[in-house]
Amino acid sequence: MDFPQNLKYTNEHEWIRVEGDIAYVGITDYAQEQLGDIVFVDIPTVGEALEADEVFGTIEVVKTISDLFLPVAGEVMEQNEALEENPELVNKDPYGEGWLIKMKPANLKDVEDLLDAEGYKEVING
Repeated sequence: MDFPQNLKYTNEHEWIRVEGDIAYVGITDYAQEQLGDIVFVDIPTVGEALEADEVFGTIEVVKTISDLFLPVAGEVMEQNEALEENPELVNKDPYGEGWLIKMKPANLKDVEDLLDAEGYKEVING
């Protein structure tokens, strides 16, 4: 399993990568593996400002639908349009082409408080 060092992670299995004042958010390699084949991603919150840990969308697999939680407070700016036609990108490349949203964090310092790769490994390995 892959845990890029340049990302921050949440207990809910999302990752966040900051580029300037914008952040990309997706689900971790562990999460996509646990979910199985992703068939649909629904992000109805584009343009909305949400608090940390609020649901920003859902991810659907063959047998279930899972909520997606925003890692930090901020505005959901854009969803990954490629996932409309190819939701399996989340399975194939969860940290690259399978990103879910771009957001503008309300406070970039909040990102620093999230888990690093080692901390996230501890969460999933108990």
